[in-house]
Amino acid sequence: MIFKAVGEGRPYPDHGLVTPKDWSSVPPRQVRLDELVTTKGTLNLETLLSEDSTFYGDLFAHVVEYQGVLYLEDGLHRAVRAALQQRAILHARVLMLNAPAVG
Repeated sequence: MIFKAVGEGRPYPDHGLVTPKDWSSVPPRQVRLDELVTTKGTLNLETLLSEDSTFYGDLFAHVVEYQGVLYLEDGLHRAVRAALQQRAILHARVLMLNAPAVG
């Protein structure tokens, strides 16, 4: 198994980071592919095979840590490429979100 799980959608609250510039303040770190839960169940093959898929975007994948789970929000193509190259690690910007207070 490449990922911990394949999900569909974002089970965490909106964090307001949209553009690469928004994400640039989040420092990158290494994450293991087998610890990630995807937020997309499908991958565009053209994006995966494109040599310049990061030309206009961030060099790092975007991951949200919420309630102890790492969700791969953006960069599925980078993660699949890493897996195809038999790498278990991905460089990603990891945003840590706190769970909302109860009651």
